[in-house]
Amino acid sequence: MDRPNLLLYILCLAMFFSSSSPGRMQVVAAESNITTSVNVGVVLDLGSLPGKKNLASMSMAIDDFYTSHRNFSTKVTLHPRDSEKDVVGAASAALYLLKKVQVQAIIGPITSSQAKFVAELGNKTQVPLLSFSATSPSLSSARTPYFVRTTLNDSSQVGAIAAIVESFGWREAVLVYEESEYGCGIIPFLIDAFNSIDTRVPYRCVLPANASNELINMELDKMKAMPTRVFVVHMMSMLGSRLFPLARAGGLMSKGYVWIATDGLTNVLDTMDPNVLGSMEGMLGVQPYIPKSTSLSKFSARWRERFVRDNPSVTVPPTDPTAFQLWAYDTAWALALAAEEEAAKAKYSFRNPPSDNNTSTDLGSLAISENGPQLLAAISSTRFHGISGDFLLVDGQRQSDVYEIVNVVRNGRRSVGFWSPASGITREVNSTKSSNESFKTGVIWPGDVADIPKGWETGKKLVIGVPVKNGFNQFVNVDRDNVTGYCIDVFNAVMNRLEYKVQYVYEPFENSPASYDDLVYQVFLQKYDAVVGDVTILWNRSLYVDFTVPYTESGVSMIVPMQKDESKHMWIFLKPFTTDLWLASLAFFFFTGFVVWVIEHRINKEFRGPPSQQFGTIFYFAFSTLVFAHKERLESNLSRFVVIIWVFVVLILTSSYTASLTSRLTVQQLQPTVADVSELIKSGDYVGYQDGSFVKGLLTRLQFDEKKLKNYSTPDQYSEALLKGTKNGGVAAIFDEIPYLKLFLSGRCADFDMVGRIYKTDGFGFVLPRGSPLVPDVSRAILKVTEGNEMSAIEKKWFGNQITCQGDINDYSSSSLNFRSFGGLFLITGVVSSLALLFFLVAFFYKEWGGLRAAATETSFWKRLVAWYQHYDDKDFKSHTFRNKYPESVNANGTGGFQNEPAAEVLAWPTGFEGSQSPFSVISNMSDMNFGASPEEAMTSTQQNNPPSVVGSPEEVVMASVELSYPHNVVSSQEVKEASLVMSDPPNVVGSAEIVTSAD
Repeated sequence: MDRPNLLLYILCLAMFFSSSSPGRMQVVAAESNITTSVNVGVVLDLGSLPGKKNLASMSMAIDDFYTSHRNFSTKVTLHPRDSEKDVVGAASAALYLLKKVQVQAIIGPITSSQAKFVAELGNKTQVPLLSFSATSPSLSSARTPYFVRTTLNDSSQVGAIAAIVESFGWREAVLVYEESEYGCGIIPFLIDAFNSIDTRVPYRCVLPANASNELINMELDKMKAMPTRVFVVHMMSMLGSRLFPLARAGGLMSKGYVWIATDGLTNVLDTMDPNVLGSMEGMLGVQPYIPKSTSLSKFSARWRERFVRDNPSVTVPPTDPTAFQLWAYDTAWALALAAEEEAAKAKYSFRNPPSDNNTSTDLGSLAISENGPQLLAAISSTRFHGISGDFLLVDGQRQSDVYEIVNVVRNGRRSVGFWSPASGITREVNSTKSSNESFKTGVIWPGDVADIPKGWETGKKLVIGVPVKNGFNQFVNVDRDNVTGYCIDVFNAVMNRLEYKVQYVYEPFENSPASYDDLVYQVFLQKYDAVVGDVTILWNRSLYVDFTVPYTESGVSMIVPMQKDESKHMWIFLKPFTTDLWLASLAFFFFTGFVVWVIEHRINKEFRGPPSQQFGTIFYFAFSTLVFAHKERLESNLSRFVVIIWVFVVLILTSSYTASLTSRLTVQQLQPTVADVSELIKSGDYVGYQDGSFVKGLLTRLQFDEKKLKNYSTPDQYSEALLKGTKNGGVAAIFDEIPYLKLFLSGRCADFDMVGRIYKTDGFGFVLPRGSPLVPDVSRAILKVTEGNEMSAIEKKWFGNQITCQGDINDYSSSSLNFRSFGGLFLITGVVSSLALLFFLVAFFYKEWGGLRAAATETSFWKRLVAWYQHYDDKDFKSHTFRNKYPESVNANGTGGFQNEPAAEVLAWPTGFEGSQSPFSVISNMSDMNFGASPEEAMTSTQQNNPPSVVGSPEEVVMASVELSYPHNVVSSQEVKEASLVMSDPPNVVGSAEIVTSAD
C-alpha cells in the first residue's frame, strides 16, 4: 500500500475510535437512518449460574425489542460488569461504569446489600438504578429517588404468610432468616402481620449467609427443643439449600412440623438439586403469581436455546427461567422503551460536579448525568404487558396483588391456592370468594401426611397444679392422689373437646390456703404447665400468665343474716313513697287545684264565695280526685282537660302505692340485718372472707379496716360466724364470690340472704403460661362445653338442684318508690296544667282589656294589682253558664237586664252614671226617680226622663245597694235578700216584687 493511502486509512481509524469514545453517542449511517446508542451498565455475579441466566435474559430482551422496533432512533447497549459476589465488587463495578463508560442507567446488582450501596452512587450521579432482584423493604425510592425496583417488595408477601398461619389457627411461629440486608428487611413487617392475627414469635433463628453446618445444627437443636413447630424461612437459595437437608437429618421435617418459605426460596425451587428439593418435601411456599400463557412457553424454549448458545461452558442442562429471569427480561425491555421516549429531548452527556478543593476521592469527582431526571421519569411512567405480566411502577417499585401458594411434594411442587388482599386465600386465581377449608385439605405436610399439624408439641405430660382446699370441696377436692371436683370435671370435659390429644397429670399445691396468687405464680416460674381450680381471673395475675375464657359466672357480693321485719309500725303507710315523692305529689295536688280554680272561678258558682270557702274548694277538689269523689261540676273545657290528665296520674300513683304497701304488709316477712356496704363501714362491724381469696384485698380497697376482717374456710364456719354476730365474736357479713355464696345459700335461704351490689370480676378460668398456644384452643373448647348440656350435668353432679333464694341480690334499701320513678307523669301533668293556665290568662286579658286598662289608672302598683284582681273576681255574664241560667238577663250586646222577670218591672236608670262614682253618689242621683207615684205615673215619668228603660214598683223595693266595681253584674231571684246594682256600663236592671239585693 502506498504511503498516501496508508495515511488516509489511519486517519479514518482515528476518527472512528474518537467518535466511539466512552460517554459519547455513536452515530451509524445505514440507509440514511441515524441511531443513537444509549449506554446501560449491568452489574451481576457473572461467575454464578444465576448471574449468567439473568444476563442472557437481558441480552435476549434487547435483541427482541429492536427486532420488533426497527424504526426506533435509539438503541440500548449493555455493558456488563462482574460484582464478584460481594458489596465491594458491586461498588467497584458501578464506579467503573459511571466514570469510564458514563452509562445512562444501571441494571442490577443481585443482592439487596449490593443494591443499597450502588443506589447511593446512582443517586449522587443522577443515574437510575433498576433492580429486578433487590427485594428488601429497607430499599426504597423515598430514601434514594434514583432507585427503581422492577421486582416486588418483600413486605408485600407478609399478608399471604400471615393468612396461611391464621387459616390453620397456629398461635406461635419461629422466624428463621438470613443475617443480611435481604434477610432482616422483612422481619418487622412479618412481626406486625403476626401481631395482627394474635400469633406470637417466641424465637428468632438468625443465620449468617456463610454459616457453618455446626452453627446451623446448633440452631436446629434449639428449635427442636421448643414446643413451637411452625417455622417461617426467609433466606437466599444458597443458605436455604444447606438448611433443609440438615433439618431433615435432625428430624425437623417429620410429622407435626410446619415449614413456610418466602419467595426468595420458592422462586428458585425448580433450579435446586433434586436431593435438596427432596429434603423440602411438605414445605409451603409463596411466590408472585405469573400467569401461564403460550407466549411464556415459547419464550422459555427460546431462552433455553439462548442460554446454551451464550454459555457453552455450562454443562448443566438449563431449566425453565425463574421469576428473576422474567423480571430481568422485562426490566431491559422497559429501559429500552423509556430511552426511546426521551430520545427527542435527551442530552446524553455528563457535567462535572462543583469544584471542591477538599475532595480527593473518585466519589467526589463523579460527573452528573444531564439526562438522568428525564430518563427516570420516563422509566416510572412506562406501562406494558411483559413476559412476567403487567409492568406497572408505583412509587418506584413494581406492583402485584396476587401470590401463589405452592406445596413441595415428592415429584416437585404443585399449586394449592392463591392469596390476594381483597379475597384472602382461594383455590382459583380469579375467585373472589375465600376458601380456607378447601385449601387446608389439599396440603401434604412434612412426613408425607395430610393431617393438619397443630403447630406445637411437647414431649412430656403437662403438669397441672391444683389447689388444696379446706372447705368448699365441691369445687376442688384433693384426696391423696385422687383429684376431683367441679373444676376438675370441667377441665377434663374441655380437654376432651380439643381436636388433638394432650396428656396431663394433676399435682396438688400444698400451700394453697396461703394465697392463690402464689399458686398462679408457679406457672410463671415454670413449675407448673397450667393451674386448674377455682382461680379467679384478675388483672394483676394476667400480667405474668394467660387465662382462658371464664367458665363460671362472675362477681363478688355479701351474705348477711335475716331478721324479722320490724318495719310494720304505725307509720308504715308512709314507707311506699320516698320523701321526695310525697312532697312532689302534694305540690302537684295544690298546683292542679289552683289551676282548676283560676279557670272556673269567673264562670262557676261552685268555685265562688268568701276566700276561706274558695281555699277550701281548691284543697278539697284536688284531694277528692284521689278517690274520684269530686262533686264540683266543671264548666270549662280547659279545666276538664287538666283534670283528665291529673286523674290519670292519680290512678297510677294510687295503684303503685297500694301495690307497694300490700307487699310490705303481706310478702316481705324477713329483712336483712345489713343492706349496704356503707353501713358496715360506718358501723365498724367485723366482716368475713374466704381464706386465701383475693377478696381480702378487695375489702381493704373498699376502706374496710384490716383489723375488722376475719377469714373462714367452710360453709359451716360462715353460718356460725354470721349467727353469732359482730358483738358475739362473729361477723355482720361475709364477702365472697357468687359461686361460693350460691352454694352456701342452698338450703339456708330462711336464715341468710345475698344483698348489696355485685362487684364485677371475670369469674373462674384456667391458668396457662404467657403466649401458650393452648390458650385459644382451650378457650374455644370451654365455649363448646358451656353452650351444651354437658355443663349442666356437671353442675348438677356437684351442686345438685340449687334453689335460688327469693331475695337474692335484692337492694332492700331502695324498695320505696321515688320521684324519679314517676318523673315522666309529673312532667306531663305539669306541662298540661301550665299550658291551660297560660291559655286562660291570654284569653282573659284579650277579652277584658278595656276594663283592665281602666283599672290600670291607679298610681300605686299594689292598688293596680288589687283593681285587676277585683276585675277578675267578677262574674263573667258572657259565659254560657250564666246565659243558660238567666237567658233574658243578657242583651244582644252583652249587657244585663231581667226584661221578663215575673212580677217585676224594669227600672229606668238615671243617665250620667260613671263607673267611678261611689254607691252614695249613685243613690243620691236616684232622687230623680218617682218612687212615691203609682206604677202608671212612675212609668210615664221614667219614660220621659229615659225612654228606653222601665222601673218597677217602689213599694216592692226594700233596699238597693249599688256597687261600681264592674258593669253587667246583676243578681235577681226570689231567694236573695239583697240586690247589688252595678252601674259602670249601660244600665243593669233588677226588679221584682220580692227582690232584695245581694252582694257576692
